Amino acid sequence: MMRQFLAAAIVAVITTAAHAQVSDDVVRIGVLTDLSSWGRDNSGPGSVEAAKMAVEEFGPTVLGKPIEIISADHQMKTDVGVQVVRGWFDNGKVDAVVDIPNSGIAIAVHNMVRERNKIALLSGPGASSLTDELCGPNTVHFAYDTYALSKVTASAVIKEGGKSWFFVTADYAFGQQLEKDATRFINEMGGKVLGSVKHPTNTADFSSFALQAQSSKADVVAFANAGQDTDNSIKQSGEFGLVQGGQKLVGLLMFDTDVHAIGLNAAQGTYMTTASYWNMDEKTRAWSKKFYARANVMPTMIQTGVYGSVLHYLKAIQAAGTDDPKAVMAKMRELPIEDTFVHGGKLREDGRVIRDMYLAKVKKPSESKEPWDYLDIVKTVKGEDAYRPVSESKCPLLKK
Repeated sequence: MMRQFLAAAIVAVITTAAHAQVSDDVVRIGVLTDLSSWGRDNSGPGSVEAAKMAVEEFGPTVLGKPIEIISADHQMKTDVGVQVVRGWFDNGKVDAVVDIPNSGIAIAVHNMVRERNKIALLSGPGASSLTDELCGPNTVHFAYDTYALSKVTASAVIKEGGKSWFFVTADYAFGQQLEKDATRFINEMGGKVLGSVKHPTNTADFSSFALQAQSSKADVVAFANAGQDTDNSIKQSGEFGLVQGGQKLVGLLMFDTDVHAIGLNAAQGTYMTTASYWNMDEKTRAWSKKFYARANVMPTMIQTGVYGSVLHYLKAIQAAGTDDPKAVMAKMRELPIEDTFVHGGKLREDGRVIRDMYLAKVKKPSESKEPWDYLDIVKTVKGEDAYRPVSESKCPLLKK
């Protein structure tokens, strides 16, 4: 009897050791972000710090092996981003790629991780196609997408009387998808799109676009862009008197850093939807103040998404006993997502993280009590109500 027990124990130990494997004896995570272009403030160095904070919270090792964070600047150029990631996979022994602000670059990397059997943890890009018709088994879309941003924001503004819309849209995958998704919800709720104008990214002069929006007489001028483009377009629309003329401004993708750059005088009253906000409760405030000490800004939902996705990835490796992508992805779907900013989140088979979203309105200057106190959270929208339902999905992974 004792011999049988010892034999079983030895087999168990050997089996556990065999499965507790980490490729190359290190878990290496690459933060592919924008360190030098128009999306730098919303992701950039802050995303790198957020990844490091996740590792510090989890612990310096997983399954007894070190965790390493590396980073690179994709410069908002698809060819640069693809070259970096190819080098990471071929020579750098990178296991997972994180962040990737810019949907075009993210889609290219998303295809690469499927081919190379790696993992993409996306909090920077917004294109909802990543978990719809383009879905893949190794991609996690952690923070926001164009579907949720459009649905939550458009629904609220139309209920407040904003029936007619005009779009100022960034002319690349993210902006086009954002306008398309928003148009659908506007039409479904009885609104009407009067027109749109597209602009190249990193545009400095929005005067002609602001004038076209003004002359449309639309109730709502919606900005389907990001980063400095959002800052410049809202600022210059304010200078042309759109708000004074009775038009509502809507930032379909805005961050705390955008409000900071625009200023409350110009941004006040603007609606936006976010996956997180630094000033929600004691835990978010404490984490965000630590982040601020390192990054000199309060965190955006991209940066809190980097933190959350890295933390969940490491928990999944620990639970799986290996960093094998298939086993890790299975555990990421099995485990509930819990961190400072996400409670009871769930990773769906299509790669979409189902989490609460928040409708916010930018405060008036007189309402702000301290630095970075910019938003009123108007409404919490449950993840099941914010994101694309399974019944509408084109993702084959949901059809199994």
